[in-house]
Amino acid sequence: MSNLASRIDRLPTTPLMKRVLLLTGIGWMFDAMDQGMVSGVMAAISREWALTTDQLGLLGALGMLGMGLGAALSGMAADKWGRRNVILFTLVLYGFASGLSGFATSFPMLLVLRFLTGFGLGGELPAASTLVSEFSPTKTRGRNVIILESFWAWGWIAASLIAYLLIPAYGWRIAFWIGAVPALFAAILRMAVPESPRYLEKAGRYQEADALVSLMEKQAGIKQIPATIMDAAKNSMAKSRITFLTLWSAPYIRSTIVLWVIWFGLNFGYYGFVLWTPSLLVGKGFALVKSFEFTLIMSLAQLPGYASAAWLVEKIGRKPVLATYFAGTALAAWLFGHAGSTAAVLAFGSMLYFFSLGAWGCVYAYTPEVYPTEARASGAGWAAAFGRIGAFIAPFVVPVLYRAYGEKTGFTYVFVLLTAVFAVVALVVAVLGRETRGRSLESISADTTGSARNGLK
Repeated sequence: MSNLASRIDRLPTTPLMKRVLLLTGIGWMFDAMDQGMVSGVMAAISREWALTTDQLGLLGALGMLGMGLGAALSGMAADKWGRRNVILFTLVLYGFASGLSGFATSFPMLLVLRFLTGFGLGGELPAASTLVSEFSPTKTRGRNVIILESFWAWGWIAASLIAYLLIPAYGWRIAFWIGAVPALFAAILRMAVPESPRYLEKAGRYQEADALVSLMEKQAGIKQIPATIMDAAKNSMAKSRITFLTLWSAPYIRSTIVLWVIWFGLNFGYYGFVLWTPSLLVGKGFALVKSFEFTLIMSLAQLPGYASAAWLVEKIGRKPVLATYFAGTALAAWLFGHAGSTAAVLAFGSMLYFFSLGAWGCVYAYTPEVYPTEARASGAGWAAAFGRIGAFIAPFVVPVLYRAYGEKTGFTYVFVLLTAVFAVVALVVAVLGRETRGRSLESISADTTGSARNGLK
């Protein structure tokens, strides 16, 4: 482990860490607002523009396709040019594209703008989670990333309020105009959020890295350790070339397989229900405004989902939390699909949001931990990109099942399918997942590299 890494890992939570977490989290919240508002927009715009279910599926899928491409490219860009720079660029792109979506005059124009919005969204998330993970000491790393992911809940709740209060009164365009705010917020981030010190060290920018860690040590009242650059010099990113094929080489193949299964299954399952929930509830017989109200109530369950995962992930570990929350999501999906009353819809829908968003938080905490610094954003980006293929496919599955079985029976079959997907992911995590709790990022990286010589663990 390098001198700088050991200095980070002995730190408590400092004011600088809190600032990074808060401001990055607000950017994350804006991402969630956009995704949450799309579900309300899909239900509203289908009536105004008389769109078919296939067209609605395409609208959701194009955004996911943009997110996948954005995640893959931004991950590699973040390893080359820095986490902070990628976060800023993608926020600006997403904000402008979202604002322009509110001026769309045709369905094809809206599709293009939603693709660009998705590209920005998908690009920001892996870079942001990597930044927070690398700023965090070992003992709070998982919790911090889940706290970052918990901002998704606040964004989704805000989106549900917008869908419930504003879209019925002012139309769907208002949702996209509100989504333009992140382009302005990026200017604040530029001034207030520094680059990851671990990235700076690997990039050979030792003085900048040392200055950041020294500031956090001063804030914590910890005696500063003299900076050394021997380890950093030997492991400089300038000497490391990480490619897509590197992620499938012997040191990383097990981690890559597990992550790709997790990300694909979670994206397919999550976007299989959240983007369609208002429309699915309308098809089940509820009024549009009532479906927005139900979605808002169910969204509140995300908060205890994140809180419980953030606590458990540092108490019992990443692997048991992931397996348990995926299994809970599978059970909730089954019960929600068979709900026969308003009370059951709300109860099992809340359970679905509780477990699925708790799982999301743990996935974001776990993903950056299984790759070394020079490959961390690339590995996280490609896993997220593959996951977006699942999110791309999911919006098309719903209309297929609807056509085959009708709206009410199709509703049930949608959630039977999602139950199976979440159950498979839980099984893969339980059998093949690796535990990373309580270990420094550098020791995990060294262990992974050693597996190339000693065989997979």
